[in-house]
Amino acid sequence: MNGEPGESDRNDESSHLGGGGGDERDSGPARRRRWVVAVALAAVLLGVAGVGASMVIKSPAQAAAEARAPKEDVLTAAVERRVLVSSVITRGQVRAGQTVSVSPQVSGGDKGAAGAVITKLPVRAQDVLSSGRVLMEVSGRPVFVLRGKLPVYRDLRPGSEGDDVGQLQKALRELGHPTAPDADGTFGAGTKTALASFYASIGYDPLPAQDDAAEGVGPAGQAVRSAERALEDARDAAKDSGPAAKNENVPGDPHKAVRRAEEDLADTRAAYAEVQAKSGPMLPAGEAVFLEGFPARVDAVQGVVGAKVSGTAMTLSSGRLVVRAYVPEYQKGLLRAGQHVEVYSEATGVSARAEVTRVADTQTAPAPGSATSGTDSGGAPAAGPVGFLVQITPDKALDARLAGQDVRLTIEAASTGGKALVVAVTAITAGADGRTVVTVLAGSGGRERVEVRPGTSGDGFVAVVPVVKGALGAGDRVITGVRK
Repeated sequence: MNGEPGESDRNDESSHLGGGGGDERDSGPARRRRWVVAVALAAVLLGVAGVGASMVIKSPAQAAAEARAPKEDVLTAAVERRVLVSSVITRGQVRAGQTVSVSPQVSGGDKGAAGAVITKLPVRAQDVLSSGRVLMEVSGRPVFVLRGKLPVYRDLRPGSEGDDVGQLQKALRELGHPTAPDADGTFGAGTKTALASFYASIGYDPLPAQDDAAEGVGPAGQAVRSAERALEDARDAAKDSGPAAKNENVPGDPHKAVRRAEEDLADTRAAYAEVQAKSGPMLPAGEAVFLEGFPARVDAVQGVVGAKVSGTAMTLSSGRLVVRAYVPEYQKGLLRAGQHVEVYSEATGVSARAEVTRVADTQTAPAPGSATSGTDSGGAPAAGPVGFLVQITPDKALDARLAGQDVRLTIEAASTGGKALVVAVTAITAGADGRTVVTVLAGSGGRERVEVRPGTSGDGFVAVVPVVKGALGAGDRVITGVRK
């Protein structure tokens, strides 16, 4: 029993194997799983590293291929046949041929202590005027418009002479008031009658040429009557004395008294005629405004009824509407009289055809306050940039709505006149020999240089004429550049 192992010994061995051996059986599969995961992770890491290496590491052939310049790609454009126009686009202001600021000055009348005051304003802004129209009333006296080019610079009175008198006479005759028998330029009896008739037609009495006209004419007339009576008395005395008493060397001789009375009467009659010639109606400088043409327009009314006259009370414009623009020096060289112009108003949508009539040789600045001058930071009118004045005259009378507007001007600076071969500006090249050429792309991919003479350019194109007739035609493709 003691020599062989017993059951108790086997139980001890089984107990030993069950305790320690049970842990070994549990850890075996777990250990194998850990090895599988580790191997998979290593494979993934090696794959990522390989991809990265392939992106960084290049073969010599690949590196050389990538270093070569890409194949050139030629840019072309078709040759066209059409009318080519070169245009200058700028801004301009529509203005009348004549603009007048009315600043009335009262000549005569009863101004009183209040001074010159506007008492009536029968017209409003945008009104159309005709010759003879009353513009306003100042201190009870009218201010009206008449046709004429000369500005008023003096009162016109009976006896006055000059071109301004002739202008007044012509204006009065146009209104139906004849000035005969006065000669043109002489303010005589006929002009006095015509002027008085005109004033009556507008509802006013003319001012007298002399404030003391009644006193001046009256005494002169009285002197004539006295001289006539004196001559009559002298003749009666001479008749009573008889022929025997005639002796001019004898003091108190009645015949001598007749002769002297005749001389006195002639003198008084001459004085009376002179006074009469200077008397009558006058045209005060402050009551007339002369405009070159009609119908005219009221551009603005600055005056107010009841206000004292101070500065400009009204602005008028007359004559045909024209457009004025101021261009810089680089544009001035492209412009000349006779070029066609399109006038367009963005505000009204009105367009019109016009023509350049004058391009100034010296630079000037737009008048302060015009559409091309703008305003300064404080809102006050500011002078515009110095430029060359371009006068533009419309083919037909412009729409009255355009008066005073800022408009767009498209000036046709050059034109081919008819259809011509044109190519893109970038297709033109100039060689060292001075020749101008275009490169034509042939259908097979070949290239041919064609010498041309360039002409009018505009809108990115140039009109060309091939030196060799037929060497270039519409539809040909010319090289304009290379895309790399």
